[in-house]
Amino acid sequence: MNTIVIIQARMGSSRLPGKILKPLGDVDVLTYDIERCRAINGISEVIVATSSLPHDDAIATWCKEHHVACFRGSEDDVLDRYVQCAKVYKPDYVMRVTSDCPFVDYEMASEMIGLMATEKKDVILLEGELPRGLAVELISYEALLRIHKIGKEPRHREHVTYYAYEFTEQFETVTYKLPENLEAPELRITLDTAEDYALLTEVAKHFNDPLISSEGVIQFLKQHPEIAKLNAHIEQKPVI
Repeated sequence: MNTIVIIQARMGSSRLPGKILKPLGDVDVLTYDIERCRAINGISEVIVATSSLPHDDAIATWCKEHHVACFRGSEDDVLDRYVQCAKVYKPDYVMRVTSDCPFVDYEMASEMIGLMATEKKDVILLEGELPRGLAVELISYEALLRIHKIGKEPRHREHVTYYAYEFTEQFETVTYKLPENLEAPELRITLDTAEDYALLTEVAKHFNDPLISSEGVIQFLKQHPEIAKLNAHIEQKPVI
Protein backbone atom coordinates (compact mmCIF):
# COMPACT_ATOMS: atom_id res chain seq x y z
CA MET A 1 0.00 0.00 0.00
CA ASN A 2 1.59 3.24 -1.16
CA THR A 3 0.79 5.95 1.40
CA ILE A 4 2.14 9.48 1.38
CA VAL A 5 1.91 12.24 3.97
CA ILE A 6 1.06 15.72 2.74
CA ILE A 7 1.68 18.48 5.27
CA GLN A 8 -0.17 21.66 4.42
CA ALA A 9 1.87 24.71 5.36
CA ARG A 10 1.83 28.47 4.85
CA MET A 11 3.46 31.51 6.39
CA GLY A 12 0.27 33.55 6.49
CA SER A 13 -1.74 33.36 9.71
CA SER A 14 -4.14 35.94 11.03
CA ARG A 15 -3.28 35.24 14.66
CA LEU A 16 0.39 34.19 14.51
CA PRO A 17 2.15 34.97 11.19
CA GLY A 18 5.15 32.81 10.30
CA LYS A 19 4.31 30.37 13.06
CA ILE A 20 5.57 27.18 11.40
CA LEU A 21 9.17 28.40 11.15
CA LYS A 22 9.31 29.68 14.73
CA PRO A 23 11.94 28.10 17.00
CA LEU A 24 10.80 25.07 18.98
CA GLY A 25 13.27 23.39 21.30
CA ASP A 26 16.59 23.21 19.51
CA VAL A 27 15.00 23.30 16.05
CA ASP A 28 11.75 24.76 14.69
CA VAL A 29 8.08 23.86 14.37
CA LEU A 30 8.32 22.44 10.85
CA THR A 31 11.21 20.17 11.86
CA TYR A 32 8.97 18.64 14.54
CA ASP A 33 6.28 18.08 11.89
CA ILE A 34 8.67 16.42 9.46
CA GLU A 35 10.46 14.19 11.97
CA ARG A 36 7.22 12.93 13.49
CA CYS A 37 5.67 12.24 10.09
CA ARG A 38 8.77 10.39 8.94
CA ALA A 39 8.42 8.20 12.04
CA ILE A 40 5.03 6.91 10.83
CA ASN A 41 5.25 3.25 9.81
CA GLY A 42 4.23 2.52 6.23
CA ILE A 43 4.88 5.96 4.75
CA SER A 44 6.64 6.18 1.40
CA GLU A 45 7.08 9.97 1.23
CA VAL A 46 6.49 13.12 3.28
CA ILE A 47 5.73 16.25 1.26
CA VAL A 48 5.21 19.83 2.37
CA ALA A 49 2.47 21.45 0.28
CA THR A 50 2.53 25.23 0.39
CA SER A 51 1.19 28.03 -1.78
CA SER A 52 2.79 29.54 -4.86
CA LEU A 53 2.61 33.04 -3.39
CA PRO A 54 5.85 34.94 -2.67
CA HIS A 55 5.32 35.02 1.09
CA ASP A 56 5.63 31.23 1.10
CA ASP A 57 9.02 31.26 -0.63
CA ALA A 58 10.51 30.91 2.86
CA ILE A 59 8.88 27.48 3.21
CA ALA A 60 10.17 26.31 -0.18
CA THR A 61 13.65 27.51 0.77
CA TRP A 62 13.45 25.73 4.13
CA CYS A 63 12.43 22.49 2.39
CA LYS A 64 15.32 22.74 -0.07
CA GLU A 65 17.82 23.34 2.73
CA HIS A 66 16.44 20.42 4.77
CA HIS A 67 16.04 18.00 1.82
CA VAL A 68 12.28 17.78 2.18
CA ALA A 69 9.97 17.33 -0.81
CA CYS A 70 7.93 20.45 -1.50
CA PHE A 71 4.92 21.14 -3.71
CA ARG A 72 3.44 24.56 -4.41
CA GLY A 73 -0.15 25.27 -5.44
CA SER A 74 -3.23 27.32 -4.63
CA GLU A 75 -3.27 29.21 -1.34
CA ASP A 76 -7.05 29.27 -0.82
CA ASP A 77 -8.10 26.06 -2.62
CA VAL A 78 -6.21 23.72 -0.32
CA LEU A 79 -8.13 20.71 -1.66
CA ASP A 80 -6.82 21.42 -5.16
CA ARG A 81 -3.32 21.87 -3.72
CA TYR A 82 -3.56 18.40 -2.15
CA VAL A 83 -4.92 16.77 -5.28
CA GLN A 84 -2.32 18.29 -7.59
CA CYS A 85 0.41 17.27 -5.16
CA ALA A 86 -0.92 13.72 -4.84
CA LYS A 87 -1.13 13.35 -8.63
CA VAL A 88 2.67 13.60 -8.77
CA TYR A 89 2.99 10.49 -6.56
CA LYS A 90 -0.18 8.56 -7.51
CA PRO A 91 -0.51 6.94 -4.07
CA ASP A 92 -3.11 4.52 -2.81
CA TYR A 93 -3.70 6.64 0.29
CA VAL A 94 -3.01 10.18 1.42
CA MET A 95 -2.47 11.15 5.04
CA ARG A 96 -3.31 14.78 5.78
CA VAL A 97 -1.29 16.63 8.40
CA THR A 98 -1.36 20.34 9.19
CA SER A 99 1.91 22.10 9.94
CA ASP A 100 0.53 23.80 13.04
CA CYS A 101 0.46 20.44 14.87
CA PRO A 102 4.11 19.79 15.83
CA PHE A 103 3.20 16.97 18.25
CA VAL A 104 1.06 15.00 15.80
CA ASP A 105 0.69 11.42 17.05
CA TYR A 106 2.88 9.29 14.77
CA GLU A 107 2.18 6.12 16.76
CA MET A 108 -1.57 6.44 16.27
CA ALA A 109 -0.98 7.32 12.61
CA SER A 110 1.02 4.09 12.19
CA GLU A 111 -1.87 2.07 13.62
CA MET A 112 -4.31 3.82 11.29
CA ILE A 113 -2.23 2.83 8.27
CA GLY A 114 -2.12 -0.75 9.51
CA LEU A 115 -5.90 -0.73 9.88
CA MET A 116 -6.41 0.69 6.41
CA ALA A 117 -4.04 -1.87 4.90
CA THR A 118 -6.41 -4.54 6.18
CA GLU A 119 -9.77 -2.85 5.61
CA LYS A 120 -9.02 -0.92 2.38
CA LYS A 121 -11.80 1.66 2.83
CA ASP A 122 -12.17 5.24 1.62
CA VAL A 123 -11.61 7.03 4.90
CA ILE A 124 -10.92 6.39 8.59
CA LEU A 125 -13.22 7.84 11.24
CA LEU A 126 -11.91 8.39 14.77
CA GLU A 127 -13.99 7.25 17.72
CA GLY A 128 -13.18 9.31 20.81
CA GLU A 129 -11.86 12.80 21.48
CA LEU A 130 -8.19 13.73 21.15
CA PRO A 131 -6.52 16.92 22.32
CA ARG A 132 -6.60 19.39 19.45
CA GLY A 133 -3.37 19.04 17.48
CA LEU A 134 -2.65 15.30 17.59
CA ALA A 135 -4.92 13.94 14.87
CA VAL A 136 -4.11 12.93 11.31
CA GLU A 137 -6.55 12.08 8.55
CA LEU A 138 -6.24 9.12 6.18
CA ILE A 139 -8.16 8.99 2.91
CA SER A 140 -7.84 7.00 -0.29
CA TYR A 141 -6.48 8.76 -3.35
CA GLU A 142 -9.61 7.76 -5.26
CA ALA A 143 -11.86 9.33 -2.62
CA LEU A 144 -9.74 12.47 -2.63
CA LEU A 145 -10.19 12.78 -6.40
CA ARG A 146 -13.94 12.27 -5.98
CA ILE A 147 -14.16 15.00 -3.34
CA HIS A 148 -12.23 17.31 -5.63
CA LYS A 149 -14.93 16.90 -8.27
CA ILE A 150 -18.02 17.23 -6.08
CA GLY A 151 -16.98 19.33 -3.08
CA LYS A 152 -17.75 22.88 -4.19
CA GLU A 153 -18.45 24.80 -0.96
CA PRO A 154 -15.66 26.99 0.47
CA ARG A 155 -15.40 24.75 3.55
CA HIS A 156 -14.77 21.74 1.31
CA ARG A 157 -12.01 23.51 -0.63
CA GLU A 158 -10.30 24.87 2.47
CA HIS A 159 -10.48 21.83 4.75
CA VAL A 160 -9.62 19.09 2.19
CA THR A 161 -11.38 16.07 3.74
CA TYR A 162 -14.34 17.90 5.28
CA TYR A 163 -16.76 16.69 2.59
CA ALA A 164 -16.07 13.06 3.51
CA TYR A 165 -16.96 13.68 7.16
CA GLU A 166 -20.00 15.78 6.27
CA PHE A 167 -21.38 13.14 3.89
CA THR A 168 -20.03 9.88 5.29
CA GLU A 169 -22.86 7.91 3.66
CA GLN A 170 -21.20 8.53 0.29
CA PHE A 171 -18.00 6.73 1.34
CA GLU A 172 -16.84 3.40 2.69
CA THR A 173 -15.53 4.03 6.18
CA VAL A 174 -13.73 2.19 8.94
CA THR A 175 -13.51 3.36 12.55
CA TYR A 176 -10.36 3.65 14.63
CA LYS A 177 -11.06 3.56 18.37
CA LEU A 178 -8.79 5.91 20.23
CA PRO A 179 -6.83 4.48 23.16
CA GLU A 180 -8.18 5.82 26.47
CA ASN A 181 -4.81 7.34 27.37
CA LEU A 182 -5.12 9.71 24.41
CA GLU A 183 -8.61 10.98 25.16
CA ALA A 184 -8.10 14.44 26.61
CA PRO A 185 -10.21 16.91 24.59
CA GLU A 186 -9.70 19.59 27.21
CA LEU A 187 -6.08 20.00 26.10
CA ARG A 188 -4.91 22.15 23.22
CA ILE A 189 -1.61 21.00 21.65
CA THR A 190 -1.71 23.01 18.44
CA LEU A 191 -0.24 26.29 17.22
CA ASP A 192 -2.50 29.17 16.27
CA THR A 193 -1.83 31.89 18.84
CA ALA A 194 0.93 33.30 21.02
CA GLU A 195 -0.57 31.41 23.95
CA ASP A 196 -0.36 28.14 22.02
CA TYR A 197 3.27 28.89 21.21
CA ALA A 198 4.02 29.51 24.89
CA LEU A 199 2.60 26.09 25.81
CA LEU A 200 4.39 24.25 23.02
CA THR A 201 7.64 25.94 23.95
CA GLU A 202 7.33 24.66 27.53
CA VAL A 203 6.66 21.12 26.30
CA ALA A 204 9.60 21.17 23.89
CA LYS A 205 11.90 22.64 26.54
CA HIS A 206 10.95 19.91 29.02
CA PHE A 207 11.43 16.92 26.70
CA ASN A 208 13.94 18.28 24.15
CA ASP A 209 12.92 15.42 21.86
CA PRO A 210 10.88 15.87 18.65
CA LEU A 211 9.85 12.21 18.90
CA ILE A 212 8.44 12.26 22.43
CA SER A 213 5.24 10.22 22.43
CA SER A 214 1.97 12.10 22.30
CA GLU A 215 0.92 10.19 25.40
CA GLY A 216 3.98 11.62 27.16
CA VAL A 217 2.96 15.14 26.18
CA ILE A 218 -0.58 14.57 27.46
CA GLN A 219 0.65 13.23 30.80
CA PHE A 220 3.07 16.14 31.18
CA LEU A 221 0.28 18.67 30.67
CA LYS A 222 -2.01 16.85 33.09
CA GLN A 223 0.76 16.88 35.68
CA HIS A 224 1.42 20.59 35.08
CA PRO A 225 -1.98 22.29 34.93
CA GLU A 226 -0.32 25.70 35.15
CA ILE A 227 1.15 25.04 31.68
CA ALA A 228 -2.06 23.54 30.28
CA LYS A 229 -3.86 26.72 31.34
CA LEU A 230 -1.66 28.90 29.13
CA ASN A 231 -3.96 28.39 26.14
CA ALA A 232 -7.05 26.81 27.72
CA HIS A 233 -9.11 29.92 26.97
CA ILE A 234 -8.37 29.97 23.23
CA GLU A 235 -11.36 29.28 21.03
CA GLN A 236 -10.90 27.40 17.78
CA LYS A 237 -11.99 29.26 14.69
CA PRO A 238 -15.23 27.72 13.33
CA VAL A 239 -15.51 25.99 9.97
CA ILE A 240 -17.62 28.19 7.69
